[in-house]
Amino acid sequence: MTPKISGLWLPLITPFKDGALDLQSYERLVAHYLAKGVDGLFPLGTTGESPALDEDEIAAVVERTLAVAKGRAPVFVGVGSNATHKVEKELKRLRHLPFEGIVSVCPYYNRPSQDGLIEHFRRIAQATDRDVVIYNIPYRTAVNLSNDSLLELAKVPNIVGVKDSSGSIAQSLELLARKPADFSVLTGEDALYFTMMANGADGGILAASHLMTERFVEVGKRFAQNDVAGARSAWAPLAEITPLLFAEANPMPIKHLLWRQGLIASPECRLPLTKISDGLARRLDAAFAGETKAAA
Repeated sequence: MTPKISGLWLPLITPFKDGALDLQSYERLVAHYLAKGVDGLFPLGTTGESPALDEDEIAAVVERTLAVAKGRAPVFVGVGSNATHKVEKELKRLRHLPFEGIVSVCPYYNRPSQDGLIEHFRRIAQATDRDVVIYNIPYRTAVNLSNDSLLELAKVPNIVGVKDSSGSIAQSLELLARKPADFSVLTGEDALYFTMMANGADGGILAASHLMTERFVEVGKRFAQNDVAGARSAWAPLAEITPLLFAEANPMPIKHLLWRQGLIASPECRLPLTKISDGLARRLDAAFAGETKAAA
């Protein structure tokens, strides 16, 4: 059996202009990344500043994603909360939209036990006929979904994978060694993309792939061909540049670069996010000067 989802998935930023959604820029972004060859689209993650969007804006983003994608790539929508009933309510509210699945983060702040986490995701899976990808990111949520718990949840038919940002290379490698063949492990640790793919990951959900997208795609293609040396060569410049994209709060650095490349009309984020420092802006502009000129 093969995993249901694999490859390079893009957790899309949400462009704003003068405080409002910039849907024109958003549609341009979706078309741009589909042309670059990403395998899947993930709107309304933390990279998409989903906590700062209201219900109408959330629906608009999903609708525009689907309208531009037109079935060329699967769309998994970020639907998560630290209250289980709120996720169930949001799934009901969005059920008329034909996206393929959801990515749902572990409940944050209230730090549930492992049995609470298991029941939370079982209830979410029961509340939808779509595929579910769990997002484990303890350094944002203050709770870590153990591999034992995750593998228990992998038995649920429509829980098809995990965005693994456990922050522990030992935990991630153990998960890869133990996972069922039809359960997808996609890394959410951009800097570990090569390492995780070399150890059997099915792909990545990588904010950094907003930049130098072709190289991220090439890394995946090389691994699919069992060409580890070629993958390492494609990865080398990404390994050097990726940490810069997270030197300050995501997605502020990425938005700055997309704005500099003319792909979005403004680099603005919504409070409490602001903008990157002048020092980081200079470093990013220097590092990506070639891409900025090419886009211009």
